[in-house]
Amino acid sequence: MSICGEFRNFKGDMVKRKICIFSGTRAEYGLLRPLMHEINRDEGLQLQIIVSGMHLAPEFGLTYKEIEADGFQINKKVEILLSSDTSVGLAKSVGLGLISFSETLEELKPDIVVVLGDRFEALAAATAALICRVPLAHLHGGEATFGLIDEAIRHSVTKMSHLHFTSTEEYRRRVIQLGEQPERVFAVGAIGLDTVKKLRFLSKAELKRQYGIKFNKHNVLVTFHPVTLENNTSEVQFKALLRALDVQKDTTIIFTKANADMGGRIINRLIDEYVATRPEKSFAFCSLGQRGYLSTMRCVDAVVGNSSSGILEAPSLGVGTINIGRRQEGRIRATSVIDCEPTTSAIKKAIGHLYSDEFQKHLRTVQNPYGDGNTALRIKDILKKHDIKSMGKKIFFDLPGYGTKGRAI
Repeated sequence: MSICGEFRNFKGDMVKRKICIFSGTRAEYGLLRPLMHEINRDEGLQLQIIVSGMHLAPEFGLTYKEIEADGFQINKKVEILLSSDTSVGLAKSVGLGLISFSETLEELKPDIVVVLGDRFEALAAATAALICRVPLAHLHGGEATFGLIDEAIRHSVTKMSHLHFTSTEEYRRRVIQLGEQPERVFAVGAIGLDTVKKLRFLSKAELKRQYGIKFNKHNVLVTFHPVTLENNTSEVQFKALLRALDVQKDTTIIFTKANADMGGRIINRLIDEYVATRPEKSFAFCSLGQRGYLSTMRCVDAVVGNSSSGILEAPSLGVGTINIGRRQEGRIRATSVIDCEPTTSAIKKAIGHLYSDEFQKHLRTVQNPYGDGNTALRIKDILKKHDIKSMGKKIFFDLPGYGTKGRAI
């Protein structure tokens, strides 16, 4: 019998519900950390952690160590990342992940697996859970990023999942539109705002002491990832961004490096070359950690690039965003986000608008459409109390006016 997440075995002993969190990247862990803390604090739940992908790669900072430093016990480290950022290399990584994650799930025997977002690592973990018949919970489904292969991955993971936690009501409706049962889809807000709300931020002095960052009159945080549905655009677009930044006066440029995506190593090489020739005005990091990254974001004038952090978290810190190109196209955004084309002239124009008196005044009134920063507790309560005995995928849910064959009636 299940009562609020606790179970009794055949001897009548209480058994905790095992919630298994999967993480393959630094950014993903930073978002999931509040939920992991909530699960750890609940006496009726047992936290399991699987890490993979970039967490285990030296070139991306071995960020699994940040998870351990936060006091979490990692149950399994799964190596899947090949030393390649080509489409073939990433496809092979998915294959390795499917093999290894299925073995890991057999070993850990979780009651529910939790994945976030839209990356290839999450696709492999979700597929393994589906085939191994382990109920799957998915965060940040229903969103749209038209410039990425991740768009299709996200919706694929949605169709494999049993519980859905979306960041807005609009995204909840989109998941239902994909045929998921409404009673299993919950609009809970963006979990990244939990950290923004509760974090003890580092000051500029602490950031300088810990990371060596020298702040100037103007400061920008640059995070730029490849647009994976475009062929060979990473180098051209990032060079355009560097040219626009290079002419900015009295400006410190703080780079965080790209993920293990197709073309990511090209961007990271360009960052290293730029910083090597301009050490007084630019700084680069494989990972600042969630606290360091958000603290830095809080101290700059803008997040520049195409990272989701400029869409989701930056508005809650009163920081402007210059969102370049198509990578985040389709996402709901606050009015603090300035969209521009990936050309030097367009980026320069966006920077000019950022520093205008009108825009700076407007930043003080911006509302974030992604929630109130209490998402992790909502998710934990649902993971704990939801009946998992009937978690098999139900029949495709048809919107009103449509029959089982998808025809209007």
